[in-house]
Amino acid sequence: MKHANISIFIPHIGCPHRCTFCDQRTISGAQRIPHGDDVRAICEKALAEVKSPENTEIAFFGGSFTAIPKEYMTELLESACSFVGGGKFRGIRISTRPDCIDRDILSLLKKYGVTAIELGAQSMSDKVLEANERGHSSADVEKAAALIREYGFELGLQMMVGLYKSEMSDEFETLDKIVSLHPDTVRIYPVVILEGTKLGELYKSGEYSTFSFDEVTEFAAIAMMKFEYEGIKVIKCGLHASEFVERDMIGGFYHPAFREICESHIYRRKMEELIGCDTESDSDFVFAVNPACISKAMGHKKANVEYFKNHGVNIKIIGDANIPKYEIKTIEVRR
Repeated sequence: MKHANISIFIPHIGCPHRCTFCDQRTISGAQRIPHGDDVRAICEKALAEVKSPENTEIAFFGGSFTAIPKEYMTELLESACSFVGGGKFRGIRISTRPDCIDRDILSLLKKYGVTAIELGAQSMSDKVLEANERGHSSADVEKAAALIREYGFELGLQMMVGLYKSEMSDEFETLDKIVSLHPDTVRIYPVVILEGTKLGELYKSGEYSTFSFDEVTEFAAIAMMKFEYEGIKVIKCGLHASEFVERDMIGGFYHPAFREICESHIYRRKMEELIGCDTESDSDFVFAVNPACISKAMGHKKANVEYFKNHGVNIKIIGDANIPKYEIKTIEVRR
């Protein structure tokens, strides 16, 4: 059964830093902070509408949850925890900073039914973290991840691709270090440059230049495959579609179908390997993929079909339930 979240956004409250890229009010679309009554109203409405609450978590996103004042954090948790268990929601998910985790906080979260903690690691390169004014180190991520595991929470890590001062070698360093921590879930967020942020100023001045869109989608595709093979679930790739982001974005890598584009890229590369460079024009290939991945293999808006057609190759995609995600098999070749 597919997992779902009831998302409640808490923009900026309690966060001790303003990172170069950050404008959580734009990213979340939230313009006011929620209180206990808001949480109860959201949960009551969701409980009446969600088909499988046992596979759904109440999710506090958008800020540094464990850095907010303890009284306010307790108010939110008390309001949410009454909707956990007993045929209601599965648990509570929070996102926070790696340097805002300690044993006292984890004990409090456990008491109120929190089941999953996501850390905004963003990068595992200390050079990149410092340049983007994160206020924590890669060692803080490793320490917090170990504590979260020790207390029995589901661990999620978030990475941001293309930050200021980041080179592609830094991105692969981050990927490898996150894999070594083996979180349960990851989110891949290609950087989006927003008006009014420090990153926006650096971008407009010319001091900060980004990777190309193709470079970022290729890296994200590689990361998704690696996480998949390591048994780490990618629960998000690309910032969620938002009118606020579209309004305030001045650069970076935003597309409402970013994940689909990356997954299309995975399948195109694999088909290119199977087709080979010596393929005759007007060849027909039939490939099999997992039935859930047929549209991914065909490409975003059938981009892969058109790509190969423009190279004199016709492809047909069929389903085979025995083939794992991101794998592909040649069924037939006609020349």
